Amino acid sequence: MKALVYHGPGAKAWEDVPDAVVEEPTDVVVRVDTTTICGTDLHILQGDVAAVTDGRILGHEAVGTVTAVGDAVRAFAVGDRVLVPAITQCGRCEYCGRGMPSHCQTVGGIGWIFGHLIDGTQAELVRVPYADTSLYAVPPEVTDEQAIFLADSLPTGYEVGVLAGRVRPGDAVAVVGAGAVGLAAILTTGLWGAAKVIAVDSDKFRLEKALEFGATDAFEAGPGLLEDVRSLTDGLGVDVAIEAVGYPETLRTAASLVRPGGHIANIGVHGVPVELPMQELWIQNVTLTMGLVDTVSIPTLLKMVASGRIPAERMGTHRFTFAEMAEAYEVFGNAAANSALKVVITP
Repeated sequence: MKALVYHGPGAKAWEDVPDAVVEEPTDVVVRVDTTTICGTDLHILQGDVAAVTDGRILGHEAVGTVTAVGDAVRAFAVGDRVLVPAITQCGRCEYCGRGMPSHCQTVGGIGWIFGHLIDGTQAELVRVPYADTSLYAVPPEVTDEQAIFLADSLPTGYEVGVLAGRVRPGDAVAVVGAGAVGLAAILTTGLWGAAKVIAVDSDKFRLEKALEFGATDAFEAGPGLLEDVRSLTDGLGVDVAIEAVGYPETLRTAASLVRPGGHIANIGVHGVPVELPMQELWIQNVTLTMGLVDTVSIPTLLKMVASGRIPAERMGTHRFTFAEMAEAYEVFGNAAANSALKVVITP
């Protein structure tokens, strides 16, 4: 089969590799019909994730068709159309039992294994361990292009942003960073009745998209931002500030926008230490949360997409074939210059 293989920092190739096969009784093999690229893949290519070694097939999101099943698999059969999420779960360990499969102990102590600890989804075929507890059947009314964004981006924005930030009816919410995950948070704030959703970014295209995705207001990051946000929130600031970038300055921006008693929900992946003004925040009774997505919200999100409540397909702005994988990475890696949100990659 063909697959995108990592060969060290800055090096990757779409090349021939051995076909994915069933290795354990709980495995299935899925023919990949749709995949995409995540910002984490870009971090890997920069050499930021030491656990990813030369020869690893990249990618951790896919929609596809089951082509082979292990002897112990009961929930899926050959021919089933499935969503392969970013997180794999055994369903039995302590963390899976607590609803935190992001830290599944059985699959290696971390639920994110595709394109990380095992071969991933940017390939013609992918082996999926613990299929019964990890895969999701895709309803007929949900398209591949809608479903692919439920593998990671939408659950991340919803779980690590909206749910962890405890968005409630009537809340004012600021989303700092209107990339794919920030937009996913904006798309799902309405599920909890946010009254104001304020998008913050330095890119005008993304701010325009944020308004299309449900933001009530959009501001460019800059010196007047705090005043702009307070003018919409009775001078108090927002109830929930969601950080979806992963830079020290954007987390500090989110912290500056939240009112006393509010929540800061950090989604962004931070690669360097961040200094926060704790001497100011502690007395304001502010809660700060962070974490890796669990993808346990996928069944709910699938229903919302199927009903038309969440237009997930809006996330895709560029489309490529497997043979154009290198071009897809180039476009996604320069998202601002290419007005790109997420890329959709199909055979």
